[in-house]
Amino acid sequence: MQADTTSSRKADHIDLAFLSQVTETDHRFYYEPVLYAHPENSLSPIKFLDAELGAPIWVSSMTGGTNHAKTINQNLAKACGKYKMGMGLGSCRIILDNNTYLEDFKVRKYIGDAMPLYANLGIAQVEELLLARKFDKIKTLIDKTEATGLIIHINPLQEWLQPEGDRIGQSPLITIKELLNKADFKVIVKEVGQGMGPESIKSLMELPLAAIDFGAHGGTNFAMLEMLRGNEIRKEVYEPVANIGHKAYEMVEFVNEILKDSKNHACQNFIISGGVKTFLDGYYLTEKINANAIYGQASALLKPAKVSFEILCEFLELQIRGLAMARNFLTIK
Repeated sequence: MQADTTSSRKADHIDLAFLSQVTETDHRFYYEPVLYAHPENSLSPIKFLDAELGAPIWVSSMTGGTNHAKTINQNLAKACGKYKMGMGLGSCRIILDNNTYLEDFKVRKYIGDAMPLYANLGIAQVEELLLARKFDKIKTLIDKTEATGLIIHINPLQEWLQPEGDRIGQSPLITIKELLNKADFKVIVKEVGQGMGPESIKSLMELPLAAIDFGAHGGTNFAMLEMLRGNEIRKEVYEPVANIGHKAYEMVEFVNEILKDSKNHACQNFIISGGVKTFLDGYYLTEKINANAIYGQASALLKPAKVSFEILCEFLELQIRGLAMARNFLTIK
């Protein structure tokens, strides 16, 4: 049997040799094949957001209140429970005043009590609620989703480009500070596809946030998405706006430069998201940053989550095995 298997494998090698030619090299890593044995197909626990995670992967905020959202969120939450990962819910605005779609967001029973689960509101909604002295609605949202805390997504370009978009009336920094003064829950701040420049990152690092989520340029771009929803003239005039932003690797450099100047920042936890398509992207970026970080994925996880829980688990298990391999054989340049 062993001889038959070897023979079959060798035949495959001959048949596939011309299809497996490599024309590009990933120059981010040194490959060191002689120092370690093959790893176990698991990772050491990671401390993040006061939890012990089984993998440095965050399920970035995606969906709710739409067809199939309930099944997708349940699949994602079950996977988080199985592999001990954290999760951000999609925008919860739709359930602020109406519980029709609440079941789309009630996934605590699937993710488990120990894993981080964050509700999500846009900065415009937070500003509006605080100005109207309705902080209690935010607190109620946290309670009814059984969330660990709140993600505030800051998306001025998306709102500006959206014909029906909300207007942000004051600096998001003012709104975030006011919320932090009132909140007895953890707060994460993120962008939604443009990333953030160094002054914005530095300002956020000075606040007692649980984490800063990059939402970098390079993944799903909501500014572009809003332009695609509009008419052709609007798209033609504003399309260059979608090219404005900061890639994840650039934001890592911003953080490292800020930490060079001073280590005394209130927030030094980061979720590196936006264009993190593979485990090699995630490994490189989390190793490159000089702070406590995990990486977030949205569309990469959405695709298998839409198919089935089993396909999602296969996708995640392959990532986790890949990360274990990378830690043994790859060092970053």
